[in-house]
Amino acid sequence: MATKIQSLLLISIIAALTGCKTSQLKPSAATEVGMFKVTILYANGEDKTFDMDYYEKKHMPMVAGFIGKNLKFYEIDKGISGRTPNDKVPFVAIGYFYITDVAEYNKAIGQNRDAIISDFKNYTNIQPTIQISEVKQVGHVDAK
Repeated sequence: MATKIQSLLLISIIAALTGCKTSQLKPSAATEVGMFKVTILYANGEDKTFDMDYYEKKHMPMVAGFIGKNLKFYEIDKGISGRTPNDKVPFVAIGYFYITDVAEYNKAIGQNRDAIISDFKNYTNIQPTIQISEVKQVGHVDAK
């Protein structure tokens, strides 16, 4: 009887492992050539303030909602140091929106400009610098 239970258990484990579809999981958001990247830079400086928690949980999701289906994904960087650990961080935060259509992005932002700008006071006193770039190359290094 014990051998029969062990056999059934072994068969169940094998079935469970072979039934897993980990190889069919979709890859996480990835940058692709031809996409556009909107970079929002918040420069550090004397008397500059930035509420990262609000930016992460409220502002960026709000703007992402305005962009809609044109948005592939977004990222947020929190500055931790300059070139060396002792150097002052040049940007307290950098936000990125990865989009497929610049004209659609500009339209969405233009239609919601007042809401976006009026929300700044809730997380920063920094006037952001914005750059829109085209992704020209994406490189990957094979770890060996």
